[in-house]
Amino acid sequence: MSGADPAPQGRSPGRMLRIGLTGPIGCGKSTIAGWLAELGAVVVDADRVARDVTPRGSRELAAVVAAFGPGVLRADGGLDRAALGRIVFADAAALERLEAIIHPAVRPRILALIADAEAGGAPAVVIEAIKLVEGGLADVCDEVWLVTCDPADQRSRLAARGATPVDSEARIATQADLVARLAPHATRIFDTSGPRPAARAHVLGAWSAAIETPPPPPPVDPGR
Repeated sequence: MSGADPAPQGRSPGRMLRIGLTGPIGCGKSTIAGWLAELGAVVVDADRVARDVTPRGSRELAAVVAAFGPGVLRADGGLDRAALGRIVFADAAALERLEAIIHPAVRPRILALIADAEAGGAPAVVIEAIKLVEGGLADVCDEVWLVTCDPADQRSRLAARGATPVDSEARIATQADLVARLAPHATRIFDTSGPRPAARAHVLGAWSAAIETPPPPPPVDPGR
């Protein structure tokens, strides 16, 4: 983590709360982020930031085309995310190559958005990212919220977004062990299966606990 990263270092009372929101695709991260936005949190969507770093003419888009071929471009020269997704979600090595291109450009933008939210006096910022832990963004968060759901609900939500069964299964398979890998890093875990009001009540309760409870002080260096 670079010296410019806004690392928590033990959240002092009154300082903006930083929540990392992560979990598999289709489990409700964006829904929970929307509920937190209603409460005044600023939401930073890592996927949206990733879209912003690959405009036509960008170095990142050129690198993506060099790695995956001109078939990932639309007729207008922009990135065809659906075509790219069919490649990377069927091949773990291809996904790693894509992340190696995109993540170095995404991370500084997210850190800048966190700083902007704090400067603007927001009570909290929510960083929504599947790669929250792997990308090191969990290190600048006070809490990590892991969102899960029943596989049947996950598939039905992806279908409602227009994903084909083949695409859905490919994406789910790519993230098959994600919950197990992320659980040790999670401050709180939310299961959004079933009725939405129950999940919302759980989230609102967690928000109240996180935003109102003063965090513990940073550890004291025993050598001092």
